[in-house]
Amino acid sequence: MIKQKYLNGELVDLTETEITQIETLNNSNMFPTDKLDIAMISLRHQRNRLLTESDWTVLPDSPIADKTAWQTYRTELRDLTNGLTTVEQVEAVTWPTKPGA
Repeated sequence: MIKQKYLNGELVDLTETEITQIETLNNSNMFPTDKLDIAMISLRHQRNRLLTESDWTVLPDSPIADKTAWQTYRTELRDLTNGLTTVEQVEAVTWPTKPGA
């Protein structure tokens, strides 16, 4: 079971209360319990955070003159989940490199 969450961009441990709430919801079949589904949710969460952090790079008033590298990076992030069918594939994902990093 997932025992951590992102809070203000930092990975932190869940409280006992949060763990109990999640277990209660899991037992009610409101959340996926399949390992692949859980792995994909985590991957998408991380991917979405990176997309959100880079939104400014493609805005019309962005100070970046050549947005092509950022557009490519963001496309690679969006395509990251395509074709993943096993937990092993999800865990072996290679994240694209931020332009200028």
